Amino acid sequence: ITSAVAFDILPLKLHPFSQSTPTGLDCVGWKRRISSPVIADGTLDKTSLTDDVGSEEDLYEDFRSSNHRYGHPGGGGEQLAINELISDGSVVYAEALWDHVTMDDQELGFKAGDVIEVMDATNKEWWWGRILDSEGWFPASFVRLRVNQDEPMEDYPLKVEGGKEDDSSSGTRRFGMGQTTKDQMRTNVINEIISTERDYIKHLKDICEGYIKQCRKRADMFTEEQLKTIFGNIEDIYRCQKKFVKALEKKFNKDHPHLSEVGSCFLEYQTEFQIYSEYCNNHPNACMELSRLTKVNKYVYFFEACRLLQKMIDISLDGFLLTPVQKICKYPLQLAELLKYTNPQHRDFKDVEAALNAMKNVAQLINERKRRLENIDKIAQWQSSIEDWEGEDVLVRSSELIYSGELAKISHPQAKSQQRMFFLFDHQLVCCKKDLLRRDILYYKSRINMDDMEIVDVEDGKDKDFNISVKNAFKLHCRDTEEVHLFCAKKPEQKQRWLKAFENERRQVQLDQETGFSITEVQKKQAMLNASKQHHTGKPKAVTRPYYDFLMRQKHPTLPTTLPQQQVFMLAEPKRKPSNFWQNISRLTPFRK
Repeated sequence: ITSAVAFDILPLKLHPFSQSTPTGLDCVGWKRRISSPVIADGTLDKTSLTDDVGSEEDLYEDFRSSNHRYGHPGGGGEQLAINELISDGSVVYAEALWDHVTMDDQELGFKAGDVIEVMDATNKEWWWGRILDSEGWFPASFVRLRVNQDEPMEDYPLKVEGGKEDDSSSGTRRFGMGQTTKDQMRTNVINEIISTERDYIKHLKDICEGYIKQCRKRADMFTEEQLKTIFGNIEDIYRCQKKFVKALEKKFNKDHPHLSEVGSCFLEYQTEFQIYSEYCNNHPNACMELSRLTKVNKYVYFFEACRLLQKMIDISLDGFLLTPVQKICKYPLQLAELLKYTNPQHRDFKDVEAALNAMKNVAQLINERKRRLENIDKIAQWQSSIEDWEGEDVLVRSSELIYSGELAKISHPQAKSQQRMFFLFDHQLVCCKKDLLRRDILYYKSRINMDDMEIVDVEDGKDKDFNISVKNAFKLHCRDTEEVHLFCAKKPEQKQRWLKAFENERRQVQLDQETGFSITEVQKKQAMLNASKQHHTGKPKAVTRPYYDFLMRQKHPTLPTTLPQQQVFMLAEPKRKPSNFWQNISRLTPFRK
């Protein structure tokens, strides 16, 4: 959603470097024109392919051997343009989307919202930047370029349309570094929102017409199930976005963009944007399926032919399919910037403010769903480490670890107390026993269905049901069978944490019902299969990142060896940040001898 400013001719013209799409998608233009042998129904015209450029393989090789401007390893025209600005002496600023926590002195650590001066964007995945006196590498996908490059760059002469210099006392000055007005800043953001929406619609259209239509004509290569896996519900998203961009354009004031009132559009479509959740959840499956298919040359050539015939920028299909994942989380960033440059007296202020909160909620909901899906692998791995497991898998009913810790469980009829480890998931509480010698080994003992239970806070003193004195106790009481489970914590604060955790568990279950969150049987089975393989083969060796060419290593200190997120989901937490799942287990479960 961001832009850098280039001052080529007057009046000033903005050149958007949109990160609503993967790097390079906003750059268009071809060194040579390629005809489009696509007939009306969307099938590939084989005759035209053969006559003009040969087979799909020939088309692919011909393009690769040409000097296409954007066909370089760096990832597209956007990256070239950024480096051109830097090499020309311009200062390019980026804003951190995520915390980047690092212990490597070669990397640049920062917090979300920090402003970073981008000093080198030659590499696609890692950029070199500076914050105050600190310099280092950072993942390019963790930042966005700023729409308004507020910091001084160079002093450019300002002229009005008549050719005279602009009076600095004028109520509305043109955008120049050090001489900006809030209205002009708002104009920049509005223009960016409109332009990136139009670009995004074109990308969605290209995917639907350039890829999906062609694939459906090749039943010998693709099944409907494969196409559903690869493209998800992107056609539904395309239909939704076409309506949304029309609504935006109706609210766009062409003569005075800063007066545009677009906040109501986001409020109107906030519910429809939830369809992105299905797409984002499916995206990892799409990547796996594409990875499998592109190991076969005919699929590589076919996808590349589709791209060329649609005259799309030089990015692979998986890059295009990343655009909706990135787009939905950019709306809160766009609206936050718009609100920043909207006066409280502006007619659009309240709607923009409400739209920002609404879109944050949408993004948070989608992000939470994706995080939950990522956690199922960890839950499966946890279960595979438990000895003597009995009954159905945890994932059959649960997808989230709410809390875990050690409690004393008191059972009828002798009121015998046993120390056990408990793991509270949505819908169930799993009980495990520690090994007497190796305290890091757990044995499965039982589980309790939380859907049938109510929580009873027990006062310190003698309990009537069990006829014993208790302290820091609570009960789980089954409404149907009158079954009662008594638990005691070691400290009052531990008891309170458990009571809070039970509240959170019920709240999570209710939220899942309201939002329709669920995990497919395929996802559950795949997670258990992966955990089983890892359990038998042991922990895989760490994957290291290859060094880049000699010139890059000479220009700056060595690039980081840790891999950044591949095809980063802006909706997902950065991998450097530990999840709550492992925090709960590692903090509350003494997996040590």
